[in-house]
Amino acid sequence: MLNQQVAALRKDYRLAALDESEVEQHPVKQFEKWWEEAINGQLDEPNAMTLATSTPEGRPSARIVLLKSFDTDGFIFFTNYESRKGVEMAANPQVSLLFFWRELERQVRIDGIVSKTDAAISDEYYRTRPLGSRIGAIASPQSRVIPHRSFLEEQVNIIAAKYVLEEPARPQHWGGYIVKPTLVEFWQGRSNRLHDRVQYTLVEGGAWQIDRLAP
Repeated sequence: MLNQQVAALRKDYRLAALDESEVEQHPVKQFEKWWEEAINGQLDEPNAMTLATSTPEGRPSARIVLLKSFDTDGFIFFTNYESRKGVEMAANPQVSLLFFWRELERQVRIDGIVSKTDAAISDEYYRTRPLGSRIGAIASPQSRVIPHRSFLEEQVNIIAAKYVLEEPARPQHWGGYIVKPTLVEFWQGRSNRLHDRVQYTLVEGGAWQIDRLAP
């Protein structure tokens, strides 16, 4: 039965428009343009993105991770290689990213192929993390069943005591991934659900084909 209270929730989008004749020729350049507007708009965690992965059999899963760098080579984030997402990306490197910037009435969807970054990039970023986060990356058996919260806290205390006088090195089970895009869609909310959707598709030779999609 339809929940009328939920069904009645509706917002009309009127902030901006997006025309395919005015976008950048490279999707990362267009992303950079929107990114700067998100930063200047002081959005809360504009780098928060949904990462969708799946098993080779097609069983999907999704979660929020944080973008840590991007350029024309791809989009970089960091996580535990032995987590559920790490296991799924090792088995099936096709992933999707989704940014939703509610205040700007915008979404960006990125399909691509994921791979691990060079170890040097992972080491560099790991050293910039707060000490507690570095210790947490060592202590947490991410995505595995643990008996209770105190188990995790005990592991953190053990690791913290070990590194009182020295800096922890990056654990081998933790590091970076880069998503190299093959399709990028920019979505701008418009009135009456007639949204603007501009899609970039990577074609032979490394060029990008730009198309408008129906909302």
